[in-house]
Amino acid sequence: MDELLNTFRGQNVLVTGHTGFKGAWMVALLDRLGAKVTGYALSPETNPSGYVRMGGDRLCESIIGDLRDREKLAATFISARPRFIFHLAAQTLVRRSYRDPIDTFESNILGTINVLDALRRYDGPCVATLITTDKVYAESGTGQPYVESDKFGGHDPYSTSKACCELVAQSYRLSYFHPDKFAQHGKSIATARAGNVIGGGDWCEDRLLPDVVRAMAAGESVRIRNPRSVRPWQHVLEPLVGYLLLAANQYQDPAKYSDGYNFGPAVNDAVEVERVVQIALNAWGGGKYYIDQDPNAPHEAKLLRLDSSKAKTDLGWRPQWSAEQAINKTVSWYRHAGENALPYTRQQIDEYLA
Repeated sequence: MDELLNTFRGQNVLVTGHTGFKGAWMVALLDRLGAKVTGYALSPETNPSGYVRMGGDRLCESIIGDLRDREKLAATFISARPRFIFHLAAQTLVRRSYRDPIDTFESNILGTINVLDALRRYDGPCVATLITTDKVYAESGTGQPYVESDKFGGHDPYSTSKACCELVAQSYRLSYFHPDKFAQHGKSIATARAGNVIGGGDWCEDRLLPDVVRAMAAGESVRIRNPRSVRPWQHVLEPLVGYLLLAANQYQDPAKYSDGYNFGPAVNDAVEVERVVQIALNAWGGGKYYIDQDPNAPHEAKLLRLDSSKAKTDLGWRPQWSAEQAINKTVSWYRHAGENALPYTRQQIDEYLA
């Protein structure tokens, strides 16, 4: 906690995707740490919106814009003068990426290129932490957790687009922001890969916990498409604090930490989808579910696990909440946060940081 407060208090921080689920929590977390936050993103896509309910516009200077608008993005760098950048903006939904691959590739790949090129033209020192996903890794079929040196790949357009973002970041790092030449350019570029994050304020389509909450609120049974799929479920605060620790270490030693890092739960804490639903329904106070597998559903990886040993060794980061705790915290947020969700959000942030 002290390390993060000492690093971010009073610093200018630019967060792309600040109106999204993870972005809203990042803004609230940085506000708690005393940072001066500027956000750049499209308007909130969902209604309800976690960002709106947290009062995000009161926590940051919010700039509504598209990452594909190069000039507006470049102007934001000039006005915000960021010492830190967290690039979270993306089209993150696998099933939507099948429906609209062009938007997915443009938003994710071109958006990342535009952020990095705006950074290339920016005249101040800056730490940039680019957020990708556990899905950047080529499916090995071995069941072994993925490590940072594993091959990048992708089946669906979303996964492929984020794997491309890793390659784009690597290209810019080697071509313009080489760690050995930090004294010349003043930029440190790292990438962070996390899995299925959960938490209050997520109302996106085709996500398990939001689907559960919607069904429970409507008094309906929960539909499960892939009951045996295993995901590294973790509360949204787990990877966000990991990103902050990574950026803090980049700030102290820009060359050493200009690299890729995994942020996942304990390998033995991965939980099948059906079990997640059972825990969530119990936390809600009861409910029913049914399994309705679609034989024509688009491909999604059945097993995803990350090896986070590097983050533990280099950054001192470790998961704090088990998958079951994360599910319970998530359901509790939806049950108790209400329309003015900032106090309850801050309560959960303080519980985590404690």
